[in-house]
Amino acid sequence: KWKGEGTTQNLETIAVGRCYDYIRTVNPAVGEKNCSAIWEAFKNAFINKDPCNILPKDYELFINLSLHTIPPNKSLFWENNQLLVNSFSNRGRRYMAVGDTLFGFFVDFLNWCGKADSAELDYESCPTTEECENNAVESFWRIASITYAQQGSGVIHVLLNGSAVGGAYPVPGFFADYEIPNLRKDKISQVVIWVVDDIEGPD
Repeated sequence: KWKGEGTTQNLETIAVGRCYDYIRTVNPAVGEKNCSAIWEAFKNAFINKDPCNILPKDYELFINLSLHTIPPNKSLFWENNQLLVNSFSNRGRRYMAVGDTLFGFFVDFLNWCGKADSAELDYESCPTTEECENNAVESFWRIASITYAQQGSGVIHVLLNGSAVGGAYPVPGFFADYEIPNLRKDKISQVVIWVVDDIEGPD
């Protein structure tokens, strides 16, 4: 038994529903996508495998099927302030954070893992990053972050939490480790960084 929470109940129904929600109402500009094929590619990345041996590249087909362009000047990177970012980006209307892309929206705030030698999802428990780095969720967000960073163009925006323990710019962190190294300098004209404190502090 792992220390992390198990797979979100009804994961397939939620994820496929989110896919249709995205292409029909959230961001129809991405065009037609095959939501059932996207789900199968997602599931096949980690099903039937040791839940501590899932690599970012295992999700490549999923990423390829769900990929779309991010409009120039709309990228919004962040650390330690996901709820604020979600409000601020306004589901892609103001900015498009990684959770506002189809590949991020598909499983944002959800949890999942499989079992070795089993076609079943594990609803009991999933490994935490402390237990093993190469777990299904961690590896997913690594390739999602890398892909997202590569798509950024024009003015890119960064929203950091000035009240976070350890400082606004955590190293290691997804922004430092997976996003900054994958920004394409030739496509970016400016970087705008906001450091925002919690209303109650600390500063």
